[in-house]
Amino acid sequence: MAGSTLASPSAEPVSGAAQTSAATSPGRETWKRFRRHKLAMASSFVLGTMILGVIVGPWLWPVPINEIDFSAQLQTPSLKHPFGTDDLGQDLLARMIYGGRISLAVGLAAMVVATFVGILIGAIAGMSRGYVDNFLMWVTDLFLSLPQLPLLLLVIYFFREQLKAVFGVEGGVFILIVIVIGGLKWMPVARLVRAQFMSLREKEFVEAARAHGATKFRQMVHHILPNAIGPVIVAATIAESTLSFLGLGFPPDIPTWGRLLSDAKDHLDSAPHWALFPGAAIFLTVLSINFIGDGLRDALDPRRVI
Repeated sequence: MAGSTLASPSAEPVSGAAQTSAATSPGRETWKRFRRHKLAMASSFVLGTMILGVIVGPWLWPVPINEIDFSAQLQTPSLKHPFGTDDLGQDLLARMIYGGRISLAVGLAAMVVATFVGILIGAIAGMSRGYVDNFLMWVTDLFLSLPQLPLLLLVIYFFREQLKAVFGVEGGVFILIVIVIGGLKWMPVARLVRAQFMSLREKEFVEAARAHGATKFRQMVHHILPNAIGPVIVAATIAESTLSFLGLGFPPDIPTWGRLLSDAKDHLDSAPHWALFPGAAIFLTVLSINFIGDGLRDALDPRRVI
C-alpha cells in the first residue's frame, strides 16, 4: 500500500523469555532477589528451625520443665539431658523450648508494635509540612533522648502488678513488656519512613502515581514501606532478655532465655553449659533477624541491583 513502511527484515520478534521476564510479578522478583542473599537465606533457615523447634519441641521432648532431680544437679550435656541440667536438676532443653516460645513471641510482637507505630508517625510526618511535621519530630527526638532501659524498668515496676491482676501472671507481663518495648523502639522506623517520604514524594514516579489517582496510603505501601523493613527488627529480643536478666521481666519460675542466663551467672565456672545454650539461642536469633532484615532491604529496594 502506498505510504506504508515495511517492517525491517532484521527485526526480531520478542522472545518468550523476554515476555516471561516482563510479566514476572513483583512478589516473584522480590523472592528472586532475596534468594540471592546467601546470609539471609541461611538465617531464614536457622530462625525457621528455631521457631519450629520451640513449637513442636514439647511433643518431641516431653520432659516437665519443673521436674526437680537433686541427684542430677549441674550435669553436663548427655543423652539423658542433651543440654545438661541446672542447679535443681531440671532439664535445660525442656526449659529452653518452653522459654523460647515466650522470648520469640515477645520479640516478634514488640517488633510489630514498633513497626506499626513508627510507620504511622513517620508517614504522617513525611506527608505533612509545617507544624505537624515539626511536632512529630520533636516527639521522636524526645523519645530518643530518654534513657530507655531505666524507663523500661520504671514502667514495669509501677504497672506490672495491675496488669497481672487483670490478665494473669504470664499474660499481664507479656502485654506490658510488648507494649513498653514496642513503644520505645519505634523512633528509628519513624525517622527512616519520614526521610523516605520527604525524598520520594517529589520524584517523577510518585508524581505520576499521584496523577493516576493513587492514594497516599498506596504511595506509602509501594514506595516507602519496602525501604523501612530492616532497621528496627533486632532490638526487641535483646530488650526482653535484658529485662529478664535484671529480674524485672517474667517471674522467676518462667524460664525465658534471659531468665536462664540470669540464673546461670553464678555457676559459670562449674556449669558453663547452663549459660552457653540460652546465650547461643539469643545470639543466633538476633544475628538471623539482622541478616534477614538486610536481605529484605536488598530485595525490596527497587533502586538496588543485585
